[in-house]
Amino acid sequence: MTEVTKRRHNASKGKAWAEVKKKPQKTTQKAGKTLVKTGGKAKNKGLHPRNLHRQGYDFAALAASYPALAPHLITTDYGQVSIPFAEPQAVLALNAALLQHHYHIQDWQLPEGYLCPPIPGRVDYLHHIADLLAEGGKIPQGRRIRGLDIGTGANGIYPLLGSSVYGWQFVGADINPVALDNVAGVLQHNPKLTGAIELRLQPEPEQIFHGLLQAGECFDFSLCNPPFHASAADARSGSERKQRNLAASRGEPHQRQEHKLNFGGCQAELWCDGGELGFLLRMIHESREYGGQVLWFSSLVSKSDNLKPCQQALTRLGAKEVKILEMQQGNKQTRVLAWSFFDAAARLQWWKFKA
Repeated sequence: MTEVTKRRHNASKGKAWAEVKKKPQKTTQKAGKTLVKTGGKAKNKGLHPRNLHRQGYDFAALAASYPALAPHLITTDYGQVSIPFAEPQAVLALNAALLQHHYHIQDWQLPEGYLCPPIPGRVDYLHHIADLLAEGGKIPQGRRIRGLDIGTGANGIYPLLGSSVYGWQFVGADINPVALDNVAGVLQHNPKLTGAIELRLQPEPEQIFHGLLQAGECFDFSLCNPPFHASAADARSGSERKQRNLAASRGEPHQRQEHKLNFGGCQAELWCDGGELGFLLRMIHESREYGGQVLWFSSLVSKSDNLKPCQQALTRLGAKEVKILEMQQGNKQTRVLAWSFFDAAARLQWWKFKA
């Protein structure tokens, strides 16, 4: 029996559960994994001030709310309670526990092979969008606020979290009907969110807004987590690198997994022609045509080198305002690129009209 297996076995017997319950927990995040520490002060992970996960994970409370998490708890060599983050089922259980405990989202699940999102980072994006919409004033809440999620995936995480935290309405769009069917199944278990979230199939896989937005409809914002890689081979290489980093952070030997993408992800979620930059530039060029229907467009940008060509394209297309919102979770840094074809005065009129 390997050391990791022994720790998993102990956790399943309740050892880790007992240790979690003994003392208040505070957490730190380092090298891609979140760990619970008993006692001591947690380091600021750089998450948004309103993010519930700034102090890490309370595994005792999570496992109490979602008992299916308990068998995945392990005690690390440093005496800390965690989960094996390299194991997809453990990460899925953690996500379901977070969504149920903190956001009252029941029975969240994913089909095999689809992208499993990091909840703290995803809700951070929404908090930054909320600040963007406020523009120095009060954060707008409730169903009068409408967002468009480009590529909502099988997880539907942005509409689910945005509706839960801020009460916003969403259209979750995707080119994959299987992904949308899964989100629809989650909504059936969460009737309070059903009326707030509409799912819409993008009929033209090569398009982003074309064929999706209807004439006359308006959105206060759009958001997107674009495909990162330019090919399947590139995606596999990135997954292998992530696995190596996770193993190194735990001080364990890396066991190569040839055909398995760590943390899941299907083609549309992970790669596209031109990779992240190609997708962003297509989105930016299409957004100009719909600049009067969306107050703020936005997208995650993983590669900082992609910011400059995007900003240059937005300048050529006449964007009135471009913002870069910096985000950080542990050692991972990313940013949100946001742009609007309304100037400040026109944005003020937008809100006056909505009021």
